[in-house]
Amino acid sequence: MSGLFSFPNPVNEYAARATAGLVVVLAVVTIVAGQWWLYAALAIGFALRVAGGPRYSPFGRLSVHVIAPRLGPAKLVPGPPKRFAQTIGLAFSTVALVLFLTGNTVAAQIVLGLLVVAALLESAAGVCLGCIVFGWLQRRGVIPASVCEACAGVNTTPPTLTVPR
Repeated sequence: MSGLFSFPNPVNEYAARATAGLVVVLAVVTIVAGQWWLYAALAIGFALRVAGGPRYSPFGRLSVHVIAPRLGPAKLVPGPPKRFAQTIGLAFSTVALVLFLTGNTVAAQIVLGLLVVAALLESAAGVCLGCIVFGWLQRRGVIPASVCEACAGVNTTPPTLTVPR
């Protein structure tokens, strides 16, 4: 059962960045269109990625199998910070959905706007805000070093892992 809900470690950073780019597009469309089902689709996508990485997520599968291979050889980074970042995305998108469903449209748009900024930073610049928060929490002992030994002492985004050939 644990294999059903496992997250890959390491992950291809190019796939993560491509997924973030797709999230940006969907979130902007959601803000503009203002349809509840788009808010729900965004939250469900994050839930699927938290549950099993790209395995269950249409955006994840598209990124891993179609987009990332066209960007060059994989650049591997630790998985736990990326899963943490997806969990933050799930929280933001779920809050936005609840706000929208309760008639707080502007607040929902603001929350999604923050999500767009974070996903755009990841996609365009390779800056993973969730990964930065993960590292910060790990350095303060909130997240044990055993969760991501490769991340211990990292100040910004996860380090690139060396894969033996």
